[in-house]
Amino acid sequence: MSIQIDANNQSLGRLASKVAVSLRGKDKPAYKPNVLADIKVTIKNIEQAKFTGKKLTKKIYYRYSGYHGGIKEKKLSDLWATRPKYVFREMVYRMLPKNKSRDKIIKNLKFDN
Repeated sequence: MSIQIDANNQSLGRLASKVAVSLRGKDKPAYKPNVLADIKVTIKNIEQAKFTGKKLTKKIYYRYSGYHGGIKEKKLSDLWATRPKYVFREMVYRMLPKNKSRDKIIKNLKFDN
């Protein structure tokens, strides 16, 4: 089963939570938590989605290399300008359950240019 969502002028957080629920299959009557849903979600026009509030200027993503002093930070505005699909994928990924099935579920999220 495939679901297509147009992200044009939609709030990104609300869209991400809707996609996470759909990927798990929780919006279907035959939902079982131990069975992976065979639902593919395709997102169109992700570049036209919008942020609310001051997230673009204040939100910071951190990465740590494992070495002393190896923490790096990047503002959401810089990351969104270069890699909007990565930002949205990470938002949905963090909303999925933190177990072995998360990596399998996120593979059903696709982007249409």
